[in-house]
Amino acid sequence: MNSSTQNKSSKVPMLESFYKSQVSSLTATAADFGVFLFLSRLCGMYYVWASATGAICGAIISFFLGRHWAFRKKDKGLTGQAFRYTITSGLSVVFNTYLIYFITESFGIKDVVSKVIASLFVGVFFNFCMFRYFVYR
Repeated sequence: MNSSTQNKSSKVPMLESFYKSQVSSLTATAADFGVFLFLSRLCGMYYVWASATGAICGAIISFFLGRHWAFRKKDKGLTGQAFRYTITSGLSVVFNTYLIYFITESFGIKDVVSKVIASLFVGVFFNFCMFRYFVYR
């Protein structure tokens, strides 16, 4: 059944939403990393603040991709979704920012590598579950 004939309020199958959520996350992460590299490398911003700023930009992109494509819940209330997404993204930014700091400072790993590790961990184990069962329920 294609998405145009599917009931808009039905839940997207788990594997489909997981796949689309990961593609959405990769897109948002590319924007996140672009902002991070621009601010930290070209503008000289402290890497922790550059990471947080990039994560916020990625979160905005991720919200709209999740709402309209990965979870197809654009028929649900925007305000409630945005509020729940803000809570989830705020926690995600905190987890990502802490993990990049912890990994970089504790293990002497370059900040870019630490950011990749932190992003993968938070994206797969926290964000997907929160998006599917809390934000776009």
